[in-house]
Amino acid sequence: MSRLGRAATGAAAVALTASLPYWLPRLVIDLRVRLFARVNGEEGIPAPGREVPVEEFKRVYGHPAANGRSRGAALSDLFWYWLSPGAEVHQEHLEPGPRYDEVARTTRQILAGLSRERWSELVGRCTRRVLDELDQDTGGYGTREHRVRLRDLMMPVWAEVYYEVVFREPCPRHVRDLIVGNADDVVSALKCTSLRHMDRRNRLTAYLRERLASDPPPVPLPSLLSRREQAYYLQGTFFNTAVVQTSEAMAHLLLALATHQSVQDRLLSGEEDADYLDHVINETLQHFPLFGVAHRITTGEIPRGDGPPIPTGSVLLFNYPEYQRSGATGPQRFDPGRWLSADTRPSAFIPFGVTANRPCPARGFAVLTMRVAAEEMLRRFRLESTAEHTRSLPSRGPCLLIPHTDRPATAGRRPAGRAARLAGMRLGDRWAAIPRSLTQLVLGGYMVWDAQRQGLCRNYFATASGDLAEPAVAVSRTRRRSKPMRRVRR
Repeated sequence: MSRLGRAATGAAAVALTASLPYWLPRLVIDLRVRLFARVNGEEGIPAPGREVPVEEFKRVYGHPAANGRSRGAALSDLFWYWLSPGAEVHQEHLEPGPRYDEVARTTRQILAGLSRERWSELVGRCTRRVLDELDQDTGGYGTREHRVRLRDLMMPVWAEVYYEVVFREPCPRHVRDLIVGNADDVVSALKCTSLRHMDRRNRLTAYLRERLASDPPPVPLPSLLSRREQAYYLQGTFFNTAVVQTSEAMAHLLLALATHQSVQDRLLSGEEDADYLDHVINETLQHFPLFGVAHRITTGEIPRGDGPPIPTGSVLLFNYPEYQRSGATGPQRFDPGRWLSADTRPSAFIPFGVTANRPCPARGFAVLTMRVAAEEMLRRFRLESTAEHTRSLPSRGPCLLIPHTDRPATAGRRPAGRAARLAGMRLGDRWAAIPRSLTQLVLGGYMVWDAQRQGLCRNYFATASGDLAEPAVAVSRTRRRSKPMRRVRR
């Protein structure tokens, strides 16, 4: 090969390598989505989709027959695998019946034990404590910039919050570590960035069982559950789902502020009315909904406006991101101002689910608590980030926290160094996506295989008594589809 040819080949190799962060992660993610769709089979009915159009989405979702939760869906083995131990008594995965009714009622009673004022005080206090620890651990004491992962920063806050909500006493540090270790392991497995570590989860289970035996919470736990199942109930509902979802919501909100400086400036100026931060929260949840796809199994026929009814035993796949995009004006633009008027407000917005079908139990105070935590953050720091912001957020939200009080001797040197750190963050985030996406592909494929092999949901209903398994849902589909189901994004 001539010198000119070698130079051209080298230049092409350099160009290809430099372009990897911009196309390879997306390609790998697409392959992973195809893998999940292939393994899950063709049993799902996408909503919105051809059989459940956008205009019928909420009606079908809220229909009384769309109430089967786990039994009869191949997807359930995978979700139970990710949420174990105790997925069989997780509030979101219990079949309708007396056990679900008592569990849901207990959750409402625990959450209703705090007034809005008490919620505000609790969240503010826990957020300040974690931020104080951040300064103490780095020796900054309010003057040093911090590079953090927002989800990691927020998880201890909500671990403390929900422990105190359940037990009505402050959370000991070692228990907080158990809760964070459990929640982080669950969400990392869900995002396929790590395999499950059951020892971390079992340590929290062991603590909860000991605690319930010696000093149970003030609100009586469901009597239809055994002591072991009561521990699983608290672990799954409060110290898994509540901690993970609220930490994810806060990571999205803070990263949205960090990547939209004009919005953050309006909040920091103090000139906006008190509702503006709520509009920012709504806009964040519109762009980055916490739920991806929720599945329900029909226990009866669901009539449709045009065409045959949806048959019993169908698996409905309710796609939150796709539904919310359908009702937005300018969906790619982050614009909190759209919430000021009913004419511009998105028409398809269900951040906490559909009221008629197991909505999020925290929907009544979620925005309030997010507002309080965000205000504590903004009181101390300006947030800046150059990381990519996606709904799944596998990067955990890299962000730079800049204190409002700079030392005079160093304030002049900060902007140049900060710009370099932000440039490094952008470059590191782009390149980190390559091995991370490959890891997700490999680990996701393994966990899908292992979940099918273990068959946690399938085997549970094969051996459970009638009282635990009711109401029975048609396990075999009443019809097969020749068309492939829409890809399920996680």
